[in-house]
Amino acid sequence: MIVVVTGASAGVGRATAREFARRGCDVAILARNQARLETAAEELRAHGVRALPIVADVADANAIEAAAERIEAELGPIDIWVNNAMATIFAPFDRVTPEEFRRSTEVTYLGQVHGTMAALSRMKKRDKGTIVNVGSALAYRAIPLQSVYCGAKFAVRGFSDSLRTELIHDGSAVRLVMVHLPAINTPQFDWALNKMGKRPQPVPPIFQPEVPARAIVDAGLHPRRREVWVGLPTVKAIIANKLAPGLLDRYLAKAGYSGQLTDEPLPADAPVNLFKTADGDYGAHGRFDDRAHAISYEAVAARHRGAIALALLGLGIGLAGLFGRRRG
Repeated sequence: MIVVVTGASAGVGRATAREFARRGCDVAILARNQARLETAAEELRAHGVRALPIVADVADANAIEAAAERIEAELGPIDIWVNNAMATIFAPFDRVTPEEFRRSTEVTYLGQVHGTMAALSRMKKRDKGTIVNVGSALAYRAIPLQSVYCGAKFAVRGFSDSLRTELIHDGSAVRLVMVHLPAINTPQFDWALNKMGKRPQPVPPIFQPEVPARAIVDAGLHPRRREVWVGLPTVKAIIANKLAPGLLDRYLAKAGYSGQLTDEPLPADAPVNLFKTADGDYGAHGRFDDRAHAISYEAVAARHRGAIALALLGLGIGLAGLFGRRRG
């Protein structure tokens, strides 16, 4: 299979590309930082697959279209396209400039639109393929200090739902899946534009990027569901917001600031990757390895729900037979 992953030089994108390679897929990886892309490509090739690193900014629709042409020319027809690239800003809304808001939205929202356009124009002709749009619990429940990111993820969800209905109307076999993530230990908390004066952190509980990577890969290879909610915190946030959104508004107004900020002062030379790539040897993981969970039992259960259901059914039948014999 030929897979494309955007935002693949670090974080969840890099972990996802690695998981696809581990499962024998050839992978094209897109990002802005050439040095990290080359390093990531070597990791993929170690699994015995082809890897094609392409420097491209997802905010540039022409660059993404050119990348898709190159991928199909060098690797073959694209089977799975994963839209993962994002850029957030830690700041109250009234401290974000129009230029900053536009740029973050272009990457996080329009980047997924551009990737979907490039993939869909090819997949519809063949009437096959899967597009995976990476979302977040914040696509359902917005939090303070990340109005740009939350707005963009809400937009991705609305766009994806609309397009999915069009594909169903057309009788297309192309599949569109959204995978919504919890708090993940990635380098974004080291390089995101930050106007708070303190180093940011994911809102605990925190998961390692390999947790959503497995969910994204499964969604791409086996697109049985329209949405995948990764981790119990994502499930709880989405359901709680449906039941008591006003209560969550008040709770987040009190706890949403401190929950996203550490006590560490922000270094004066902290990198910022919004308008240009941040240099450095960043990988899939951020600086929270000592606090991040390598497994989500909810995600494991969701991934193997069929086998678990059969096991529970077998257990039920066995218990029914046991109690039946005892009554007899």
